[in-house]
Amino acid sequence: MNKLKKICYSFGAVATALSYQAFSTYIIFFYVDTLRLKASLAAVAMLIYGVWNAINDPIAGFISDSTKTKWGRRIPYVLFGAIPFGLIYFLLWTPPFSSSDMTALFWYFLILICLFDALYTVVVLNWASLFPEMYPSLKERAQVNSYRQTFGMIGLMIGIALPPIIYSNIGWAKMGAIFGALITIAYLVSLIGSKEDLKYSQGKPLKLIKAIRSTISNFPFITFVLSNLLIQYAFTMVLAIIPFYSKYVLQSRAIETTFVLGCAFIVAMPMMFVWRALSVRFGAKNCYMAAIIEFLLALIPFLFIRTQNAAVITSAFLGIGLAGVILLSDVLISDVIDYDRTRTGIRREGMYFGVNAFVCRFAIALEAVSIGIVFTKAGYNPVIFTQTKAFLGGIRLLVAGLPMIALALAFVIMLFYPLSKRSG
Repeated sequence: MNKLKKICYSFGAVATALSYQAFSTYIIFFYVDTLRLKASLAAVAMLIYGVWNAINDPIAGFISDSTKTKWGRRIPYVLFGAIPFGLIYFLLWTPPFSSSDMTALFWYFLILICLFDALYTVVVLNWASLFPEMYPSLKERAQVNSYRQTFGMIGLMIGIALPPIIYSNIGWAKMGAIFGALITIAYLVSLIGSKEDLKYSQGKPLKLIKAIRSTISNFPFITFVLSNLLIQYAFTMVLAIIPFYSKYVLQSRAIETTFVLGCAFIVAMPMMFVWRALSVRFGAKNCYMAAIIEFLLALIPFLFIRTQNAAVITSAFLGIGLAGVILLSDVLISDVIDYDRTRTGIRREGMYFGVNAFVCRFAIALEAVSIGIVFTKAGYNPVIFTQTKAFLGGIRLLVAGLPMIALALAFVIMLFYPLSKRSG
């Protein structure tokens, strides 16, 4: 497969990163701090959203693995889901209700985040499931995933670092329209470089219960997915709290939040290629664990820094470890899928990406619970700028303390991950 097609396929990562990370970073801030939805109601909605993930992710993966069309198992879902996904993403940021109708605002928030997740699951799961099948060797997986995750970093920068500039100048609704259009375009471009081997859809798929049982009995997968859950919790927590940290702890303007978040991704992009080279030489597992440790250590300054410049420097160090865990997570799950094929004789990317997504979506639920408890106990008040010392301490706990604990646990779990490749 030539380089241009690899790049076209990889371009879908712009939409994947943009859609999810802008959502996880700003959706609570938008609905709670801007629209004044009660934090307790937002937490309830996010918990329900987590349960919804428990239903749709594994089932979507099973359906994808069982699909048989002349275009393949995955491509039709990306093709016909791209436009609805972009439209729902736009509507997510254009609620017709305000805090004067708290009940209506709550239900709109709940319904839209569930619709967002349904379409995210269908499109992203099938786009991601193409990766292990199209690129079977570690060397090629590392190469293509460096393209994917570089585009992913661009999506992250657009979806995380740029929103404060965009919404402060043209509003949240126009931001939603721009992002929704970019999401649709990126997935359609990715189809130019997508190709399926129809032989993988000719065999008889496993029954749902047997497919689930085989997946959860795969020890390499269990160790990977539990570690990944904790990493995702740490990552989403940091991203969700940085806007609050910047506003209330650093007392920075909205545009300065862009520099704090953007610096991490500027550093992470070239680091993708460093981790790519290291993974081929030392193995994906070893490099993944090294990246976890670096990520953990880089969070320490957030416990005590007080200035914008210090936050930007700290963010730059975060980018080093962030690049490693993002790049290598897809390589590791691809190895797990290869291992599963030796056990079942069937390629089941859909089920594995679905169950992985199901488990890791609980990171958002855990994030919501953590934020809800800390905000409530610490006396957060969205109508005042100067918050209590207890709340400022709570923000530091959320942005660094809890993520560091999660990363330490993730490292310990990865010690038991049994698969290791260095070349191929």
